[in-house]
Amino acid sequence: MHFCHDDDYPEGRSSVCHKLAGLFLCLVFILPGLLTGCGSADKTVEVLADYGDYGAKIAQTIAEMYPFRKAYSPEEKEAGAYIKSEFEKLGYKVEEQTVTSADQTGTSTNYIIRIPGEGLMFQDLQGNYILKKRQVIVGAHYDTKFGSADAAAMPDYDGIQDNACGIGALLTLAREIRTNSMGYDVVLIAFGAGSDSYAGAAAYAAQMTADEIASTDVMYCVESIYAGDKLYASAGWNSLVPGQKYEMRRKLYEVYDVVYENQLSYKNGIDLLYNESGLSFDIDGNGAADVYREVTTTLSDYVPFDRAGVPIVFFESYDYNYTKTTDMKETKNLKLQTDSGMIRRTSSDSLKILDEALPADQLVKRINNTAFIILKAIEKGAHNSLTKAAYAGGATIAPVIHVITTVTPPAGETASTPAASS
Repeated sequence: MHFCHDDDYPEGRSSVCHKLAGLFLCLVFILPGLLTGCGSADKTVEVLADYGDYGAKIAQTIAEMYPFRKAYSPEEKEAGAYIKSEFEKLGYKVEEQTVTSADQTGTSTNYIIRIPGEGLMFQDLQGNYILKKRQVIVGAHYDTKFGSADAAAMPDYDGIQDNACGIGALLTLAREIRTNSMGYDVVLIAFGAGSDSYAGAAAYAAQMTADEIASTDVMYCVESIYAGDKLYASAGWNSLVPGQKYEMRRKLYEVYDVVYENQLSYKNGIDLLYNESGLSFDIDGNGAADVYREVTTTLSDYVPFDRAGVPIVFFESYDYNYTKTTDMKETKNLKLQTDSGMIRRTSSDSLKILDEALPADQLVKRINNTAFIILKAIEKGAHNSLTKAAYAGGATIAPVIHVITTVTPPAGETASTPAASS
């Protein structure tokens, strides 16, 4: 390749050609970098749920400092005091509810945070907008199945999966929700004595008035989200009642919407699945066969609220991709088969064991994204309502459509027009 000729430049071929050659080489090496840089900027992916390792550190601290925090034990009380102090560091006033064991020999504590919302705008029958207060509850238990008497047989156990990770998500949500203007009133609860037939959750649900239950649009329950193969959300058993499925699963579908709308699979590598086995058997013990889809047989702190008629969204990590419920387990990970793929309530529920078997960022990702999903679902507000800000901005609720179905009668009979509204 010739850059120049002697006759073209009176100052000499050598000087000018060296300059041009240098410029050419600069373009060869710099231009692709500039173009690549532009392309990279165009392909920059926004990272959502970028909450750092706050929640993971909370979970790790609970697991390491209070590993055998069995219901009603001194260690459970110490773990509860730690959780209370973390809520207080975030600026919250913490309510305490005493939970007494069935035999009256022990006590535990629920730690409750109430975050008032600004209310939501609904239409009355005349089309007028009125402000109403509605609430959501988010809860996770902090105790473990095993106590100090089990320490010798389970030296590595610490309950990081069941359920220190759930408390990590609860506190992450508590930290992030502080700066949000919510339509809903939000109640956050760290339940005690969850391993004793969800005694803490039962005690809280039992003291709710009929009006409080009626005003609760959903209870989000978080348990064991860390170590299972996949992250799932499920509805409550009350959604199995004929005629109630959609209404009782509306909030479940909203959390899937959050994942889809925010492209969490693409941006964060997080998918939220639902049990879609489709098996038919009597799930809830009422004598009738149910379809095992979008619900779980894992019982947790949501149960008392489910029984009270509150819609449920239950978060857990598991693997439902089997043809028999007896085969379903938390993980297929070959490093975690000591207890046949189960982790919670086994000796495999251990930071030491799970750290060696799972991706290094899994605890952080699961905690942060679960908190993000719940936060964004809460921000959606109630069905057929507006936030005060949206209402002030001129938004309106779409009118209810009433459909009139005309039935064509056989010849010789009179027509009837039953009305069906939706």
